[in-house]
Amino acid sequence: MFKNIQKEILTDKEYYSIVNHILCNDEFKKIGECTHHGTSRLNHSLRVSYFSYIVSKKLKWDFESAARGGLVHDFFYNENGGITKDGIISTFTHSKKASKNAEKFFGLNNKERDIVEKHMFPLNIKLPIYKESYIVSIVDKIVSFIELNMKIKTKAILLFLLIRL
Repeated sequence: MFKNIQKEILTDKEYYSIVNHILCNDEFKKIGECTHHGTSRLNHSLRVSYFSYIVSKKLKWDFESAARGGLVHDFFYNENGGITKDGIISTFTHSKKASKNAEKFFGLNNKERDIVEKHMFPLNIKLPIYKESYIVSIVDKIVSFIELNMKIKTKAILLFLLIRL
């Protein structure tokens, strides 16, 4: 399920109906070209969105805002993060850029805006207002950890194979 998130999404008609207008947007699709935690920013955002949707739905919370906010939480371009000055600065600034982009192309309700702007809590210091914002923030950290772990494992396997040659 984690690796084939796009396939999972296409079979979940309710989820897809909530986010389809975002996924079909040409500007939004550009984040698929940005590397993020060893995957594309689009795949990362899909994972965060879908798992936030599932958790929020099970808790009978606002799963629609969690799905949409989770999907656009990293809707920004160019900065690929990492251990560089720009990457570190981006950690603290990208949520505002993502919020502005999402507002421009899709409009955001107050909950979705809070989700996007505060998903980096506690690094951005401001406390999220909504429980769905906490869900997306926590899911984002879990997904990021798994993605980075998969990247490290892949590099370790390649290094092992190179040493064996």
